[in-house]
Amino acid sequence: MDQQQERPEPALADRERAVLALERRGFPGPGAKERAIREELGLAPVRYYQLLNALLDDPKALAHDPVTVNRLRRVREARRSER
Repeated sequence: MDQQQERPEPALADRERAVLALERRGFPGPGAKERAIREELGLAPVRYYQLLNALLDDPKALAHDPVTVNRLRRVREARRSER
């Protein structure tokens, strides 16, 4: 009998984990999050949000941080339905 061996998917990259970790945090006011994105991750906010949006569709991100990913998916869907 031929059995397929399942290969575990590679874990999230350090940058992907850092994006999710930053997204879990609360920020005191406008501009604080964008400043943290630039200083801590070395990314432009536009690039950060592109990466974050891609992570929301990644099963590895969901497995790593289901609470944050599901919350952000709900926010994204609410915004799409408002359009």
